[in-house]
Amino acid sequence: MRKTYITRLPDESGAFMEACRIISGVGANITRASYNKVVDAHTLFIDVSGTQHQLEIISAGLRKLGYIQSRDEGAKVLLLELLLPDVSGAALPVLELIHSYHFNISYINTHESGGDYQRFRMGLYVDRPQEIREFLERAAQLCEVRVIDYDEGERALDNAVFYIGFANRMAEKLHLSRRCVNELMLQSNRIMQMLDEHNEPPYKTFDYISRWADMLARFRGEAFDPIVETRPLSDGFALTCIQPPCGSNTYILRKGDRLLFVDCGFALYAGEMEHLLRRLYPDFDRMHREIVISHPDMDHCGLLYLFEAVHVSRIAWQSFDLENRGEPNFREQNPAHAPYCAISRILTRYMPPDMARLHVIDALPDDSSNPLCPIGGLDFCGKHFDLYRGNGGHVPGEVVIVDEAEKLAFTGDIAVNIRGFSKDQAAFNRLAPYLMTSVNVDSAAAGLEREELMRRFPQSQYIYCCGHGAIWDARDSAARA
Repeated sequence: MRKTYITRLPDESGAFMEACRIISGVGANITRASYNKVVDAHTLFIDVSGTQHQLEIISAGLRKLGYIQSRDEGAKVLLLELLLPDVSGAALPVLELIHSYHFNISYINTHESGGDYQRFRMGLYVDRPQEIREFLERAAQLCEVRVIDYDEGERALDNAVFYIGFANRMAEKLHLSRRCVNELMLQSNRIMQMLDEHNEPPYKTFDYISRWADMLARFRGEAFDPIVETRPLSDGFALTCIQPPCGSNTYILRKGDRLLFVDCGFALYAGEMEHLLRRLYPDFDRMHREIVISHPDMDHCGLLYLFEAVHVSRIAWQSFDLENRGEPNFREQNPAHAPYCAISRILTRYMPPDMARLHVIDALPDDSSNPLCPIGGLDFCGKHFDLYRGNGGHVPGEVVIVDEAEKLAFTGDIAVNIRGFSKDQAAFNRLAPYLMTSVNVDSAAAGLEREELMRRFPQSQYIYCCGHGAIWDARDSAARA
């Protein structure tokens, strides 16, 4: 065990030696001593490591000498490092915050770290530990905070330190702004509280989020190497499927200088995807581009700014409208999914689409009793697509896009080709179900929706262009068998 003693030593020779005799006399060890004459000429902070019994004897001995007061028994010392702008007065807001909590400063050390920032270390003597967590949350809104040393036996503090450190690590991996770090920290805290209320271990969840962020970061830049497959179709069309390690597939139907996309992946990979698209289509910037969205999840809608027209179902339009008004979209209205969605928004840099680009498809009356209901069609370069509204089991706003001439069914996430995952895709797609408990808003409804998909468009007749995984052509598998 470890304990911090805040001692008031008499101004006489040998005072510290007497304290050391008491500590060493029971076999305990001094791990840190801190004295700052500028802050307080008489106060000495001593960290001691020992057993509960040893610490009780030391407390009694120091109290008998008059070195400590009873009110200090519940105090904690917290050693922090703050990253502050290297400008005049940068520390003042932090010092004012410390003063508002009436915390005493036991140690200060500051030095330039190079560039525009300086590292500011300080020790805080806190006699009301229950306030530490709130203080750290507010301090992290002012600057980057790193907790260097603290009492790991204090559960509230331990949790606060953990999620602040977690948020800072995520910021470093994905180069997030301070505003995004603060929001990430808030959402991490919400997840921790939710899990704590159910007596579940929160660290496993944060391990999953860390792995999720690690994978997002790992495939940036030159490491972005998706699987690309192109198939010729009739009447001069070609179909290209782009399968990234993280995020949804992107499908592209080309005829001449016109492109129709189905979904477009994470916003985080916008630069990488644009580079790839210009390599696949050298005249990409001059080509006519439209897109139809299978459903309004962030991993399918990251690059909507690239398109002159974005075709969506009415429910998807409503979901995007909620986002643009700063309100929770339909998935975020599920309390179990809301923190994950907020963190996904931050880590993948998702932004709601421009509503002026959205074109709603709902030419036919909706049949709410049907798990897969026809809602209208879309024509592109002489090719016709039928759209079917799903029942919202995966997420409200989802559609299936069907090309009857080619027997293609773009299923979104109603059906995914798990067997067609690459190793990286499989690893990434295992994370979200745990973090959200289920990727489906309503798993029972999603099951009915998938059954209806396979009944209406049997795999013996249709090729499934799934939201994740390789193109699923059961006819090829049957022929090989």
